[in-house]
Amino acid sequence: MTFQRSTAASDSYDGEKSFEENVVQVYRCSKVVKGGRRFSFGALVVLGDRHGTIGIGYGKANEVPQAVDKGIAEAKKDLHHVSLRGNTIPHRVLGRCGASKVVLIPASEGTGVIAGKKLRPLLELAGIHDVLTKAYGSTSPKNLLKAGLDALRKLRQADTVKALRGVELQ
Repeated sequence: MTFQRSTAASDSYDGEKSFEENVVQVYRCSKVVKGGRRFSFGALVVLGDRHGTIGIGYGKANEVPQAVDKGIAEAKKDLHHVSLRGNTIPHRVLGRCGASKVVLIPASEGTGVIAGKKLRPLLELAGIHDVLTKAYGSTSPKNLLKAGLDALRKLRQADTVKALRGVELQ
């Protein structure tokens, strides 16, 4: 079950950025009680500004809208900046979480986001327009998103690496 809110997030982070959210997955859990089944919901949410800032969150509640709101609030608490090179990523990178592995490969202009259904919102809301991806191992949405975020956090620009290592580039 995939939802996507049609409007951008109205809340502003630090008063200057507006974020868009995308509900990647809604989980329904039930427990059996005397009167029947009682349902609760979990929502996996991606939040981004399409300019290199991205976060993921997971919220649980007895109703779907409240679970989504909790997921958005959690994603706002855990925002990360992504290093981009134009519309793509600077280099090939591997991200891992649990049994999931995600490989992100830079692509030429006009390629688009070649990614699965669960990983695509993460890359698009980060502001990446051209990238190739490959997922290995578990395809659980939670772990795929966490592995994708791990990969995005490992990205470095050439001048950053040059400064860290203290070497000159040709």
